[in-house]
Amino acid sequence: MTWLFEHWFAAALLLAYAGMLVLHARSGLQGTRGTADYFVGGRRFGGVAIGISFYATFASTNSYLGHSGKGYEYGAPWLTMAVLLVLFTWVSWKLVAPRIRRFAADWNSVTVPDLLAVRFGSDRVRRAAGAIIVFSSLLYMIAIFKGVGHLFEAFLGIPYEAAVGVNLVIVVAYTAVGGFLSVVRTDVLQGALMLVGSVLLFGFITHAAGGIGTVTQVTELAGAERLFDLDAAIPFPVLLGIALAGSLKLLIDPRQVSRFYGLRDERSLGTGIWVAVGGILVIQFCLFPLGLYARFLLDGVTDTDVIIPTLVTDATVFPRLVSDFLVVAILGAAMSSLDSVLLVAASVTSRDLVRPKSEATEMRLTRIGVVAFAAVAALIALRPPGGIVELTIFSGSLYAVCFLPTVLLGLHWRRGNEAAPLAAFGVGIAVLVAWLALGLTSFLHEVFPALAASMTAYIALAATEQPVADPRVQALFGK
Repeated sequence: MTWLFEHWFAAALLLAYAGMLVLHARSGLQGTRGTADYFVGGRRFGGVAIGISFYATFASTNSYLGHSGKGYEYGAPWLTMAVLLVLFTWVSWKLVAPRIRRFAADWNSVTVPDLLAVRFGSDRVRRAAGAIIVFSSLLYMIAIFKGVGHLFEAFLGIPYEAAVGVNLVIVVAYTAVGGFLSVVRTDVLQGALMLVGSVLLFGFITHAAGGIGTVTQVTELAGAERLFDLDAAIPFPVLLGIALAGSLKLLIDPRQVSRFYGLRDERSLGTGIWVAVGGILVIQFCLFPLGLYARFLLDGVTDTDVIIPTLVTDATVFPRLVSDFLVVAILGAAMSSLDSVLLVAASVTSRDLVRPKSEATEMRLTRIGVVAFAAVAALIALRPPGGIVELTIFSGSLYAVCFLPTVLLGLHWRRGNEAAPLAAFGVGIAVLVAWLALGLTSFLHEVFPALAASMTAYIALAATEQPVADPRVQALFGK
């Protein structure tokens, strides 16, 4: 009762938020007549909704808690990643979205492996891509559960384990029921909360630190003397690799490119690109500098994932009403990514790995998969194998080395059959794991050699092998 009295505004917002989730789940259930509706919303959304869903899906607790806190450790060079995120959002909508939308609609594809199976004329490519997506999605979900667990633990004063459990119940409820329709409509609400929340975080934290201009004085603090050096905490090539691993996935991460499947026509792309780029720009450039300003407010931080939860619950930094709103906004950020990743992992498992014979069975298995994947990720998050940024960056590295050549070149170059993507998958993963095992990441981030190897393997085999003869593929490349 004491908590409800003190945080009545947060309770009211959470109640309203839960009501909207129920409403969207109900409307999603009513609007779902088959797998096309459940997986891609019947391809009926305009550019504004998909643009908001694109940036809301990306900017999760990895941005609000992970990336914002890392500036405390990595310093000013960490802003490199914010720049790359904006750049690759624009590139994704320019180079990937038009062809993904067209190919998926013409081939009636509803998942990324589904599309790749037609493009390369191979069910082996479908299964290999599906396995990679499921594993990477699981890593990402663990990171999101970890972030929300820390937030609720700090704000509600409940144990970390209970906080993870609360998040699990909420996200499973509306994702399993409403599918893509529910996810995108919920993203629109969450995207608005996230924009306001990022601006509030930047405004109040910079004010508490002494104003925006005080960041130039951070090097006068003990232990922060090199935070404006290019190699502030780690060699810049390593930091650049981290930034690339985190931003390249905007081009090929299934939870991002699956947004394009839901666009109703190509004219929607013109609106969507500016909504998506604008949202990413505001959110990332409000959040990424916060770790630097936190140097003026917190000493001796060892886990940068707890910086934002600690500051949000500090009454000297945030008024209680603002703090209450921010907790709901960050919760919305977590949900907007978690629901998309859950839907992608479950739909890929059902459609591309299990492959049931009937549509009704496929829908049932996908809903069961949403519950199962959420439960496994939440269980692992109780003892996570790494920090938020580390988990999401490795997931991004895996996507980059496997899917950047396969998706990007596969959409724009007609040559290549199943040998090219399978070689890119195998070589890319082998180099990625070997680089990590040999401890070479202190000199050069693993994404550089692994991506170079996978890209070389794809190009070498695609150039020498015959293109897929399927007339559906040749017809689209001829347009």
